[in-house]
Amino acid sequence: MSYLLNTPPEVAEMLARIGVSSLDELFSTLPAELRLQRSLEIPPALTEIELTRHLSALAAANQAAGDGVCFLGGGSYDHFIPAVVDAVASRGEFYSAYTPYQAEASQGSLQAFFEYQTLICQLTEMDVANASLYEGGSAVAEAVLMALNSSDGRREVLVAESMHPEYRQVLATSLANLDVRIVTLPTPDGTLNPDELRKALTDQTAAVVVQHPNFFGHLEDVQTLFSLAHAKGALAIVSFDPISLGLLKRPGQYGADIAVAEGQCLGTPMGYGGPYLGIMACRQEFVRKMPGRLVGETTDRNGKRCWVLTLQTREQHIRREKATSNICTNQGLFALRAAVYLAALGPKGLRETAELCLQKAHYAAEQLGKLPGVSMKFKGSFFKEFTIKLPVDVPSLLTKLRQSGYHAGLSLGRWYPNLSDCMSVAVTEKRTKEEIDGLVAALGNVL
Repeated sequence: MSYLLNTPPEVAEMLARIGVSSLDELFSTLPAELRLQRSLEIPPALTEIELTRHLSALAAANQAAGDGVCFLGGGSYDHFIPAVVDAVASRGEFYSAYTPYQAEASQGSLQAFFEYQTLICQLTEMDVANASLYEGGSAVAEAVLMALNSSDGRREVLVAESMHPEYRQVLATSLANLDVRIVTLPTPDGTLNPDELRKALTDQTAAVVVQHPNFFGHLEDVQTLFSLAHAKGALAIVSFDPISLGLLKRPGQYGADIAVAEGQCLGTPMGYGGPYLGIMACRQEFVRKMPGRLVGETTDRNGKRCWVLTLQTREQHIRREKATSNICTNQGLFALRAAVYLAALGPKGLRETAELCLQKAHYAAEQLGKLPGVSMKFKGSFFKEFTIKLPVDVPSLLTKLRQSGYHAGLSLGRWYPNLSDCMSVAVTEKRTKEEIDGLVAALGNVL
């Protein structure tokens, strides 16, 4: 007997049309033990008013970064977004545009992406940028795949443990079914020791991957690390913080072959973790291995300036096995936001933003370090994020601080069991002295 006792008329009509007497007969090819022998346990249908009320209650259970004072980091930061970013990105011709299959018909979108690529090249001092990748983690994975495809058969990748642990997870997943060895180099002092890299490098090393500033907020000795990589014939890949380039050397200045980043900080809200923007730039010699879309400038038959998709080595256009990537839809809207953000700030504004982050982060670290039992976990230079060691259970501490109105930081024990007594704190240009002092006071009260 069918467990659907009262067959709806539309279902009965469907069964009659296909010549089946019952739902049991329709599903007879499925083993009985795999079939659900009862009705679904779902509540009765709601009216629109009831549904709206229910969804509003669910949404109210979320707590956004703006609902408290935000010191969260780890790849997603509460930076200020100029109003012009939303004004431009919300225009219908940009906001509703989808990846066009006749791309050259969308000259406005292509020009916007071309401007984005130009700005990223200027920001990084690299030769070529694409438009664009999904987010920071997959950008790292794509960079490594690109390096492997350029390495004449080398099958080993060295990754610093100080790189974002979730980026490393994405990389491991992307390479899981390939004949590639990933070696994670320990960073007990918060940064990668060049001697550790020197010992690990072999003739099979295709790439060295470093984050700078790293997941703990500290600055790696990228110049030395990348010199060692190049001496062994390996490519140098850096995952960078775009805001930091207002002060720090650019990837092209310290020898990076491929530079990638999470572009959320360039005009995209935190948004509960996404969608975000993956940035990639590289040296000219690797352009034919670059994944995703690349917009180029040319002239039409009338001699007018126009834009095209160039070097389209994607699986939609050529044989899948010859493709450089499986990237279908880029994050065009977020690339546009990044372009508007960078254009609005300009070099001077970016430098001022970076300086404010640096100064406020160091003030926060100094004040927090004065609390009993609180200390900096790692020595060395840091930009806008740092790691502190605490004398109490960190998750419980963060819960109490959140109840006091502070998103105080990230518990590092979630990714690093040996750092279960530590948390990272990120301080952007938005944080005021009063907010930092308030966090210090609230933490002091809890301790």
